[in-house]
Amino acid sequence: MSHKKTIFIVSICLMILAVAYVMNTGKPQSDSIVKGAKPALTVTTVQPESKVWPEQIMATGTVRAWQESIIGPEIGGLRLTEVMVNVGDRVKQGALLARFADEMALNGVRQQQAAVDDAKARFAEAQLNAKRSEQLKNQSFISEQEAQKFAMNAQIAEAQMKLAEAKLEAEKIKYGYTKVLAHDDGIISSRTATVGTVMQSGSEMFRLIRKGRMEWRAELPEQMLQQVRIGQKVSLHLAQAEMVAGMVARISPVIDAQTRNGTVYVELPPAKSIRAGMFAQGEFELGKSNALTVPQIAVVVRDGFSYVFRVEKDNRVEQVKVSTGRRHGDRIEITGGIKPDTVIVALGAGFLSGGDIVRIENQSLNTSEKNPVSQINRRG
Repeated sequence: MSHKKTIFIVSICLMILAVAYVMNTGKPQSDSIVKGAKPALTVTTVQPESKVWPEQIMATGTVRAWQESIIGPEIGGLRLTEVMVNVGDRVKQGALLARFADEMALNGVRQQQAAVDDAKARFAEAQLNAKRSEQLKNQSFISEQEAQKFAMNAQIAEAQMKLAEAKLEAEKIKYGYTKVLAHDDGIISSRTATVGTVMQSGSEMFRLIRKGRMEWRAELPEQMLQQVRIGQKVSLHLAQAEMVAGMVARISPVIDAQTRNGTVYVELPPAKSIRAGMFAQGEFELGKSNALTVPQIAVVVRDGFSYVFRVEKDNRVEQVKVSTGRRHGDRIEITGGIKPDTVIVALGAGFLSGGDIVRIENQSLNTSEKNPVSQINRRG
């Protein structure tokens, strides 16, 4: 055999061996290998449960005073001598809040009282003269024209007396303005009055939250605003997990052209923890409906999307994208992505990837949630 033929035969043999090796390595693994694969985790599984949950609209907003009025002096140029209240004080209607120097006002009352007394005396004298003139006229001692003159003087004296009395009432009112009174029940929310200040008419001294009433002003998109009705119940979340029950009192007829939001005014009950200006979150209760729910630990959020892990027949899990809705306690509503009979991973879902094989060991979720990590066995 020639040297070239020998090389050709050896090359052919090597090619056959290479093809056989590639075909052998490209075959899928046998069932025995798959069955012998080591599980990634020991997990618990659940099926979705149907529950009746309240339908709610979530909203945020600010607590404001129901009505806040400004209290100031009715007259100007008086010196403030005493302030009786401070911020946070609760006052009753008619309560004395502050006092101005009243010497000038009191003197004006006294002067006008003297003017009234003088006018009354003049009127009495004019009336007596008119009566006498009438008698003299009847006896023909004076003419009709002279008698009318006395009667007219009496009318003028009466008018002057009434004018003096009106001025006296004005002076008394002015004197009353030296005392600043609360025009309604409420809470003092602001004070700018300082003893010794000469106040001008209309300047601000106090702010009063009328009746001490607060309201929550929630901002809602115009689509959601259509679902809100006056009288609906509202649950408001305050600091330290405190819940306050309110009620829709008014709905703004105007939609903001920039944000496309409308304002809902929610009446709040009296509570020490409620303060004007605080930010709060709340829910509007619309009714109740059925919800397909799973434990929150079964839902994994990755890259901004929610997923659950569906268990297949061979204990292999598949990552399934789901849409979520309401939350209540430790459960969450699933609005799409799985069916009611789907078996999903509960405890351990956060450590899985699609295609992992798991060992199922169903235990009480209440027990597992106390220490979820301790129930998970990672691959060695």
